[in-house]
Amino acid sequence: MLLVYLDEAWLNRSVSERQQIYLGQVRLTDELTSKGQYLGGNPLHPPSTATSVRVRDGKRLLTDGPFAETREHLGGYMLIDVDNLDEAIAIAARGPLASVGTIEVRPVRDGPPT
Repeated sequence: MLLVYLDEAWLNRSVSERQQIYLGQVRLTDELTSKGQYLGGNPLHPPSTATSVRVRDGKRLLTDGPFAETREHLGGYMLIDVDNLDEAIAIAARGPLASVGTIEVRPVRDGPPT
C-alpha cells in the first residue's frame, strides 16, 4: 500500500499545479494498470471533511476532523501488487506526489491479528 501524505502547502498550490501533479499520478496508475500491478486507490477529501468515530464505555463519540492534529495528512492511497519492497519503493519514488509530499510504503496484512 502506498499512503500519500500531504501538508498544508498542498492546498496553497495553484489548481493548475495540483492538476498537473494529479495527471502525473494518473499516468503512473495507467502504466501500473497495464502491467496488472494497480489494484485500486483514490485521493481523499481534506482532513476538514473527516469525522472521527470512537466508542468508549459503550458510548459513541464523534469528532469533526481528523483523529490527530499533525502537519501532514493522509491525502490518498494506491494499492499495488509487486514482488518486493524495493519495487514498491521504486514505484513510490516515480510518482510526482513524492516530490511534494511523503509516500509511506506499507505491506498489507491478510487475516486476523497474529
